[in-house]
Amino acid sequence: MESGMKILVQKFGGTSVANLECMKKVREKVQAGLNKGYKMVVVLSARSGETNRLLALASEWSSTPDPAECDSLVSTGEQVSIALFTMLLKDAGIRARSLLAWQIPIITDDDHGNARIKSIDSQHLRGYLDEYDVLVVAGFQGCTESQRITTLGRGGSDTSAVALAAALGSVECEIYTDVDGVYTTDPNICSSARKMDRVAYEEMLEMASMGAKVLHIRSVEFAKKYKVPVRVRSTFSDDPGTLVTQEDSSMEAVLVSGIAYDKDQARVTLHDLPDVPGVAAAIFGPLSEKGVLVDMIVQNTSLDGHTDMTFTISRKDLKQTLAIMEEVKERTGATDVVSDVNVAKVSAIGVGMRNHSGVAARAFSALTQEGINILMISTSEIKITILIQEKYVELAVRILHDTFGLDWDIN
Repeated sequence: MESGMKILVQKFGGTSVANLECMKKVREKVQAGLNKGYKMVVVLSARSGETNRLLALASEWSSTPDPAECDSLVSTGEQVSIALFTMLLKDAGIRARSLLAWQIPIITDDDHGNARIKSIDSQHLRGYLDEYDVLVVAGFQGCTESQRITTLGRGGSDTSAVALAAALGSVECEIYTDVDGVYTTDPNICSSARKMDRVAYEEMLEMASMGAKVLHIRSVEFAKKYKVPVRVRSTFSDDPGTLVTQEDSSMEAVLVSGIAYDKDQARVTLHDLPDVPGVAAAIFGPLSEKGVLVDMIVQNTSLDGHTDMTFTISRKDLKQTLAIMEEVKERTGATDVVSDVNVAKVSAIGVGMRNHSGVAARAFSALTQEGINILMISTSEIKITILIQEKYVELAVRILHDTFGLDWDIN
């Protein structure tokens, strides 16, 4: 490969490649990169709705679709995108070719439907880049060492792009979506939400874990591990977007960077458990065995040798959790199990919290003044999370956004 070759990885999601007009806009973004002297690696998702259509077909043909065959089926969505887009590039006189994951190869483990990338043959890719100016790569997919096609799970094309950028030493990985960057909170519920110029990997991880849909959490983990600068941009504008990168002193000076929320919450309480060693294990062991993720946990002070244990889970796991808790109740002698689905989480996130005190106090005080009752609290080094009644979520987000001055442009 020629020395000093500059490589730029771009990724475009389903809405960006939905039809011919959209793909022509994508071609403009790729051409802009070529004009700056980059060799381009362009990662595409399946066209909007295509993956769901294929999954519906699988369910029609089989009541329990084989996971490996399902991967083989849904991976065709990306194959269609990359072939069509490469035709567009070639018609414009651009030296381009499409590549499926197995042709590179992108090697994964064999967890079909949710595979993890193990290695990428970057030398093979660099050889292609000597020959072509643009490589159009199918996102969301890989293959096992025994040549079975795998898919990487939700948001997998983001992970494909970041992994390719890491393998090739790309100057940046541009993730194009239908929003023009990462906002201080959801602009749909807070009109003063502001687009951030930069956000630290850790902050982005916390936002992604809270359900912010801009970047998938695994792609951020990958970016952080390999120090890949990721830029979130819109396919439909020229806005420079938001750079997700390593934290620096200017980020630490900002107390709170963003407010996130998650309505996919259910609260479960066991009353009057015996306060003895092993009780927590008796509750959370069986949940772990069934793959139920527990989030916040609060144990009340022991009274008369008895205690209450409250925890939160995803709403989809509630039915299964309550069945398990009934068994735990019988075994431990707890008096009853109660649950509530009308709850939601709101978090204040910021790497600046590491070096500043008083964030929690300010948040609690602001919510108290508005009469919002805090049901549970959990904290980490860069995040304060509260559980409240769901009906107050939008109000709480706006109050916290205002309390920490996130509508001010400090960049």
